[in-house]
Amino acid sequence: MIKLNNNINELASYLKKRNWLQAEEAISSVEVPGEGNMNFTLRIITNKRSFIIKQSREYVEKYPQVAAPKERVLREAEFYEIIKNVPYLKQMTPNLIGLDKENSIMLMNDLGSGKDYSNLYDKGKNIPEEDLLLIIDFIAKLHTSITTETTEKRIPNRKMRELNHEHIFKYPYVKDNGINLDDILPGLQKQACILKEDEVLKNNVFELGKLYLQDGNILLHGDFFPGSWLKTESKLNIIDPEFCFFGFPEFEMGVVIAHLKMADQSKELITKALQHYKKSCTLDEALCHKFVAIEIIRRIIGLAQLPLQIDLEKRIELLKQAQEILLS
Repeated sequence: MIKLNNNINELASYLKKRNWLQAEEAISSVEVPGEGNMNFTLRIITNKRSFIIKQSREYVEKYPQVAAPKERVLREAEFYEIIKNVPYLKQMTPNLIGLDKENSIMLMNDLGSGKDYSNLYDKGKNIPEEDLLLIIDFIAKLHTSITTETTEKRIPNRKMRELNHEHIFKYPYVKDNGINLDDILPGLQKQACILKEDEVLKNNVFELGKLYLQDGNILLHGDFFPGSWLKTESKLNIIDPEFCFFGFPEFEMGVVIAHLKMADQSKELITKALQHYKKSCTLDEALCHKFVAIEIIRRIIGLAQLPLQIDLEKRIELLKQAQEILLS
């Protein structure tokens, strides 16, 4: 298997072999386009254009000790292929230029310099309402346009779902999972232990995990959080759908609401987002809020930590709310 790196000569040689460089096109420079966790990703700048190259490996790029399905880039490519005939979705996502299935390498157009919305977790940072409603519009359009009734194509994405299932529904509840949460924020470990010792809670989480693994009727992005929302100078884009699968909308919206809560956004704004989604989509709100709780717990006490700036008191409050929802 070819393993990409940022050596210009080696990249040029690979791209030429794939016929992905145009005639008389030469690489001028390379750069990392953002702070991605999962994959090896580069922006390649040539004398004619710029584009993005992405490779998925048998581990998580940010956490090499964590194994991951190396073919996940191929699932992302399937997502772009399945939505390409829906103009609204296509215009908000990258265009697939080339795909090397053997080496799990994908070539995409460059959306331009921009930043994702991870700064939402900064203290006092608020997402503009118009941006959030555009983000909701995307998944509402996705959930209503790509269903088992509108397409014969399916993306089971079993391996990625199993990876996600491990880190969402199991790992955070293991008593000795190797994470010392007091290193993240002193006092957090004590609250985590309360959740880990709640057997009723864990049984309810287990049942929700089984639901997550079931196939549903609509295509989900699968990892729809601020790190997958990209704002460039020209527009808002949605990226990194490698966790995509046909599932249930309550999971997707649950993730969105959970991150708005952890980013300390206003209740009014969160309510608007939920109502905006429901204008065009059916949603079981009770189930949705259970997935909100699941996502809050896994992000606060699990491995996939966020750059949260909320204090210990706020985190404990969110964990207690999540516990109450899951026990109701």
